[in-house]
Amino acid sequence: MTALPAANGPANIRVAEALTAAGAHDAAAGVRRLDESTHTAAAAATALGVPVGAIVKSLVFTADGEPLLVLASGDHLVDTAKVAAALEVAEVRRADPETVRSASGFAIGGVAPVGHPAPLRTIVDAHLASYPQLWAAAGTPDSIFPTQYDELLRITAGTALDVAAR
Repeated sequence: MTALPAANGPANIRVAEALTAAGAHDAAAGVRRLDESTHTAAAAATALGVPVGAIVKSLVFTADGEPLLVLASGDHLVDTAKVAAALEVAEVRRADPETVRSASGFAIGGVAPVGHPAPLRTIVDAHLASYPQLWAAAGTPDSIFPTQYDELLRITAGTALDVAAR
């Protein structure tokens, strides 16, 4: 793991700036690029030596056609029917790659919880509260930043919800 160089890509810098603007200074200072891809939660957990549940998966869905960011624990599959019922919408479905990029500003595999072109309605998996330290994507498939559950809720203006498929 290496510190984020000043000449790093714009996606990582955008995430670090968004974290700083949200008052998450330790998270911003902790943005790192890994030597290997963190494209999947399992790969990120292996690279960091942490439980897969401590990895925050940033998943873009649509809720009745509007973008929805779900921050799920790496060890959970999202139950879209449960999320739809909780949000009182007719349908929640995975967004296509174009919608992911336009809504989040990032490509699949590197979607960060912050740094989007416009605020996204955000759900945060309540299971993430089980872990004292969380790791989320920082805008590219090989970058991450550390955070905690309460901070994640605050910086995303997210709503806590049990999203796990059982």
